[in-house]
Amino acid sequence: MVEMPTHDVHHLIPRGKHDLDRARAAVAAGYPAVAPILAELTACLRDCNWPVAHILAPFLASIGAPMAPHIWNVLTADDDVWKYWIIGTIIPSLPKDVALQFRSELQRLCHAPKDNERQEELDQQARLALAEFGWN
Repeated sequence: MVEMPTHDVHHLIPRGKHDLDRARAAVAAGYPAVAPILAELTACLRDCNWPVAHILAPFLASIGAPMAPHIWNVLTADDDVWKYWIIGTIIPSLPKDVALQFRSELQRLCHAPKDNERQEELDQQARLALAEFGWN
């Protein structure tokens, strides 16, 4: 049997959309303790109607710059609903200097969305995020 190191935080990953105990435990552990599982925690925001998302979204947004690669992973994925929630819940809460790296993609979504992106209202969500920072 292989022993897991005591600093392993994978047990903090919610196992479902109603796993509030693990979501709260991840928040309590804080950053940088949860750095190894940021991708998995970000996946819990695929639908912000999920109960775990209500706990994790404000926490993940508060992390700032270390979330940038995970945000890019979502923005380059094929899940437009997930993009919608990330643009609406995480990006507007980032420090302006961190959010700046997403400005061009938000502008593209706002001004030249693909049909599927428009259908999921990513153009509207991007417009709101841009307005939050005073950008066009």
